[in-house]
Amino acid sequence: VEELAAVPFETLGPALEINETFPAKTNAEFAQVLNDHEVRMRVWERGVGETMACGTGACAVAVAANLRGYTGRTVAIHVPGGTLDIEWTPDGHVYMSGPAEESFEGTLGARLTSLLLQTTSTKG
Repeated sequence: VEELAAVPFETLGPALEINETFPAKTNAEFAQVLNDHEVRMRVWERGVGETMACGTGACAVAVAANLRGYTGRTVAIHVPGGTLDIEWTPDGHVYMSGPAEESFEGTLGARLTSLLLQTTSTKG
């Protein structure tokens, strides 16, 4: 898009997520190319809403931007959660690097822990 801030994200994201074209719902990435090595992106994740980042989405945006001639094969994708550095190599591999940061801390209650352990033990 030409200006990411102008996209009606809170309306368009949910509309795309549940569009009949995608029977299992879909994620939607909205991207603005800033220059030949930087893109700004927002993510609408199915069943969740807006997220801070999406690694696979960032990789897809980087490849698509390059295929359209907007960027080089190495691009910084700026998302609300930070910057992801994406490299699409000539042999077709896509590599991503970026920060891993704690976003919250919590404690599971005994009942939920027990249910999780039961589910894990039945899988084998």
